[in-house]
This record gives sequence, C-alpha cells and structure tokens, in this order.
Amino acid sequence: MRFPRCLVGLRRAYLVWPILLLLLVGAALTALLPPAEDHGGIDVLGVLRRATSRKESPAQGRHGDPAEEEQEEERFTIVIQTYNRTDILLKLLNHYQAVPHLQQIVIVWNNIGKQTPLKLWTSLQPHPVPVVFKEQTSNQMRNRLQAFPEIDTDAVLMLDDDTLVSVPDISFAFSVWKQFSDQIVGFVPRKHVSTPGGVYSYGSFELQDPETAGGDKYSMVLIGAAFFHRRYLQVFQDQPPSVHALVDETQNCDDIAVNFAVALYLREHSIGTINKPSGVFVKPVDLRNLEKDASSGYQGMWHRPEHLLQRSYCLNRLTQIYGIMPLCFSNLMVSQFGFPSYANHKSRA
Repeated sequence: MRFPRCLVGLRRAYLVWPILLLLLVGAALTALLPPAEDHGGIDVLGVLRRATSRKESPAQGRHGDPAEEEQEEERFTIVIQTYNRTDILLKLLNHYQAVPHLQQIVIVWNNIGKQTPLKLWTSLQPHPVPVVFKEQTSNQMRNRLQAFPEIDTDAVLMLDDDTLVSVPDISFAFSVWKQFSDQIVGFVPRKHVSTPGGVYSYGSFELQDPETAGGDKYSMVLIGAAFFHRRYLQVFQDQPPSVHALVDETQNCDDIAVNFAVALYLREHSIGTINKPSGVFVKPVDLRNLEKDASSGYQGMWHRPEHLLQRSYCLNRLTQIYGIMPLCFSNLMVSQFGFPSYANHKSRA
C-alpha cells in the first residue's frame, strides 16, 4: 500500500523534530554549567571523558608487567583503621564483601593488647574478599597512613570505622578516581578560611540552594571516605618529622596533612596546570554514620570540644612548617545523576 507524498513528508517531520529538540535541550543544559574555577581551564566534560594516561601521572610505581598493570588499574584496596568498635567493624566487613573490583581489605588494628576478630571472621567463611589485620603497637591516628606491603593496587579506598558507604557510591567514585588518579576523590569536602590577619581557620562545606545562595567551595577532601593513589602513603611517610609530630601531638589532622602533601606533590609534578586542587568531590547518595550502633559507646574524636580549634591550629602550623599555603579551592562536584556540575551555582552573569 502506497501513502501519499504529503503523508510521508509528515512522518519524516515527526521523526526529525524530536531529535532536534533533544539536541537543543542537551546544548542548553551544558551551557548552564558555570565556567570552571581553579582547574587550569580544563573543561569538566572533557576531563571526565578522557582516559587516564599513565604518562600524565609520574611516579606510578609500575612494574612493567601488562597483566599486573591491568589488575592494579581495575581493582582497589580498602583500608580501615579501627579502635574499640569491633561490632561495627564486622558489619562493615560483611557489607564491603559485595563491592565489585575490591581486591582485599586491610584493617589497621589500634586496639592495643586486644585480640583481633580474625578467628571469628575466618570461621564464618567463605568470603569473596580477603581481610588482613595489621596489629599496631600504639594507638596513633597516622597508623593508617603506612605503606603496607599488602597494598598492591594503585587505588586505595580509605574509610573510617564508623562510616558505611553504599556499593553504588563506591563503584561510581572508583570510576571517577580513574579519571583523577593523581588527586583525592572522596565524599567529604572541607575548606580553609583565611582572615585579613593571615590566620587560617577550618571550615565546613555546604551545598546551597542555587535559587537562594551562591554555592560553596572546598579546598580539602577528607580521607575518611576517599580514594587516592597508594603512592601518597609513602609521600606522607616522607614528610618532615614535624608534620608527623603535629599529628601525634593533636591525635588529629592526619587528613589535613595528607591534603597538604598531595597539594605540594601536585605543584611539583603536574604539567601545564597551576594550583591544581588536592581533591575532587563526589556527591554521595547513601553514606551513613554507624557510630551510635557501637555497643562500646565510643565516640569519635570529632565530638571533642577542642576538635575544630585543633584543626584550625593544624592548618596554621602546617603552613608554618612548609612556608606556604598549598591548598587551593575547587567547586567541582561529580554526581551519579545528571550532568557533571559545580558546587558553586553562580550563573555566568
């Protein structure tokens, strides 16, 4: 059966207009993105699309074996430091067994003189992901930042022992880290705030309603829920003894010190980029704090009244040690849903 030419043309019009409409909508959404800040002029969409080149990230610690390199790139290791929260730890170990591409879990055991639950965990096999306990001789915050020989993947996901991150969030953040493998990629951003007198204070980060506020920026990504390259464990170990003494003195600020170390490393090794941020913020969908579930009732150090004061003190002390404030601001926010965006919602105007 043949249709009149006018009907054929009408049918083609119905097919063309939806396609044109989709293209216009896509262009409009992309145009809404504000210009990138502090990213060296790199377009966000382009960055997310590019394949990570090992030539762009020096000191990778490659071994020359293609099969081994592929394994290191496609898998990661979780590191969890724990103290007096064995019941929560077992919940976390069970939860993270289902995470794709996870090679192993390293538990930094800070319960000095107490037996690990390895015997119990082993008795309840099988487990798809092996667990290694590293017993420590002292309860120090920076124990988790050792370059343990068991860590043989490039990617390290460091997690606090009271933090549960959903499997989709972890998988998505790992895919983002593979595009930003020289930076910290995590779920908890923070910032430093400078005063006219040249003193720094520690500040929180708030996502704000784009209709009522101008958004926010961050200069740090905390390592209590973040991916980073394993080389930064050794980079931290190589920092001045005064940095380690500061962390031990305050029993705090190891995450701030890592951001300083990463920022300084990037200043020295990045090619063609000035003031590269130490971290990239991935907006989590399901991140929970399980502290209240601990039978021990042990509260994290962030509950201490001096916590924020100590962190401000650490910012200023680290700046004195290095003679520079290396942290720089970013407003890049990567989300699982929607287009790559910015935490700063200011319009182009």
